[in-house]
Amino acid sequence: MNRGPSGWLLYGGLFCGLLAMVAPLPAGFDLARPYVLAMLICYWLLEAPDRVGLGTAFLAGLAADLVSGTLLGEQALRLVILAFLVQRFRPRLRFFPLWQQALAVFALLLNDRLIDQAIEATAGGGLLPWATWLSPLVGFALWPWLFLLLDGLRLRSRERGA
Repeated sequence: MNRGPSGWLLYGGLFCGLLAMVAPLPAGFDLARPYVLAMLICYWLLEAPDRVGLGTAFLAGLAADLVSGTLLGEQALRLVILAFLVQRFRPRLRFFPLWQQALAVFALLLNDRLIDQAIEATAGGGLLPWATWLSPLVGFALWPWLFLLLDGLRLRSRERGA
């Protein structure tokens, strides 16, 4: 029996995460944009670790670098570090209540923001604007909704495939 998610759902979701990176937002809200692609990688690593891994995170990061025009490899590095941490703590994270998972995702997104700041400082860009530090908070607020949406879609696609 096929228990994994459909390819359309998994890769279509990652494609939507890439689109969320470049979707136009008002100037003030653009800096606080949540890192939806990282949240999607987290979800699929928790729910389908046999289909998503470090390689998927790396390729998604390279695609994100190309789409957003950032330093090539920057987001790939950030997503691989995030994926490694999720894989490392998956047995614990998977069985946390949803609010504790949201806190863990917040910590992961905050870590990602710290890595982004380190890369920016190393490249000579200085400090990130303060509003970019709101992004992990927005991700924290969105995680339960994203999780429930993806879980519902994944279970519905499994029922259709059975």
